[in-house]
Amino acid sequence: MHWLHYILPVILSTFTGWVTTWVAIKMLFHPRNPVKVFGLSIQGIFPKNQQAIAQKLGQVVSKEFLSFAEIEAKVTNPENLEKLRPEIEKHIDGFLREKLSTLFPMLSMFIGEKTINQLKAAFLTELESLFPVLMKSYMNKLEHDLDLEKIVTEKVAGFSSEKLEEILQQITKKEFQFLEVVGGVFGFLIGLVQVLIQVLSN
Repeated sequence: MHWLHYILPVILSTFTGWVTTWVAIKMLFHPRNPVKVFGLSIQGIFPKNQQAIAQKLGQVVSKEFLSFAEIEAKVTNPENLEKLRPEIEKHIDGFLREKLSTLFPMLSMFIGEKTINQLKAAFLTELESLFPVLMKSYMNKLEHDLDLEKIVTEKVAGFSSEKLEEILQQITKKEFQFLEVVGGVFGFLIGLVQVLIQVLSN
């Protein structure tokens, strides 16, 4: 009975530390809808601030992660055209050798291998200078028509509270479990200190 007098406070303190942390984590997501308690409105942190989180996330994504200037720089990079060059050359070659003879039978009679190669080289050279201009023009139009911030904000704001909790739990599950353990450890240490004080004061 004497030992129980010392052990029980430590067990209760450990349990209290763990439960307190567990409740704090749960209150990030619950209650999903506002609940009145003694005249006060209580709601989970994420459900309550979902709209603000969505707006902030939309701003971050549109300005930091998906900058149109960066996308434009990558799209108009000459290396991208070089990667597409074999496929483009294949289509141009097919057009000059097959479709052209179908569309203009008389013209194809005067076009030999040398002319085909010259035309193909001319088309590719023109495309090299035209490609960046076209892509830059397309990106400018896309930036004007596509509001990334609005799209991301609406998507996140439109998530159900259950979906939002599921996503965050998947990302931070281990961290939440670690915090629960830490809460229990701190509770244990506090209980231990209380017992030591009690022992020393006797």
